[in-house]
Amino acid sequence: MKFKLLVSAIALAAFGTASAADYKAPRTEWDQPDLQGVWNFASNVPMTRPALFGDNEYMTQEQADMLASYVEKQYEALNNDGVGGYNTFWVEQAGRGDNLRTSLITYPTNGQIPERVEGVVVQTGGLGPDIEGERPVRLVVGGIGKDSYEDRGISERCIVGFNSGPPFTPSMYNNNIQIVQNKDTVVIMTEMIHDARIVPLNKEAHIDDDIRLWTGDSRGYWEGDTLVVETRNFNDLTQSFSVFGSAKDKFLTERFTRVDEFTVDYEFTVDDPSTFKDKIVARVPMSKVDGQMYEYACHEGNYGMTNILRGERMEEARAAAGESGE
Repeated sequence: MKFKLLVSAIALAAFGTASAADYKAPRTEWDQPDLQGVWNFASNVPMTRPALFGDNEYMTQEQADMLASYVEKQYEALNNDGVGGYNTFWVEQAGRGDNLRTSLITYPTNGQIPERVEGVVVQTGGLGPDIEGERPVRLVVGGIGKDSYEDRGISERCIVGFNSGPPFTPSMYNNNIQIVQNKDTVVIMTEMIHDARIVPLNKEAHIDDDIRLWTGDSRGYWEGDTLVVETRNFNDLTQSFSVFGSAKDKFLTERFTRVDEFTVDYEFTVDDPSTFKDKIVARVPMSKVDGQMYEYACHEGNYGMTNILRGERMEEARAAAGESGE
């Protein structure tokens, strides 16, 4: 699903020139910063810094134009090569004109995912052939086989979307969330697989460590005008970050700050000593959306999963028939 953003990249760039310190966010009836609405976190800035930028944290406008042209050509190649998995009809290609960072990762300062702990499992996945691997399948797209639904990625099984987090990481489409507030609770609804994360603001302790959840257990509080959400108690059936490890020991801190009428500054920190030798910090600007967010229908699990497994059984039956000479 696609939404029309309220403002153009040019207007966003103009807003970006003003100091965030000069902006005072509107207040709710409980005198809290008003973060309510639908927000889009699409980005044409990569999560990790491409080698061509070296140690530069920011790109020039000329480099930004070249990057945009490159991305456009890549998307056009999708159309020219046939539908395949997706063509550009489904892809959110827009990026913010005021974000000239060379990577969304701000720490480590080299813009790269930090060194992994020795022995950490890596599952890459994708729309291509299945990868070799063992259960549990933690990757979000693709799979390791077709003997069972347990061989497929967790987004194909309609459990956790490939960009719905937490944390929220820009992807090819459906980069939208909706925030709803009351005095003691914030609800963060993701478009992808329509998960509603209910975040208490009453400083209650986290649930018992023995209870593990797909999207963890979140608790929030206000730090000035910033909503801080801390999440732990993830299960071990999702990856920690990117294609690496397990989220079992992950501690996630998210910070939502409304910096102008049309922008929420979203920052997250991943601390996972079982997977990475250092923390990961990333900043993703979110843009106000002029529209509603509708329920996401996950047809991969409703129809595609059955047909994937049925197709594999038919291939096996044909192979067996050929071997027996029937």
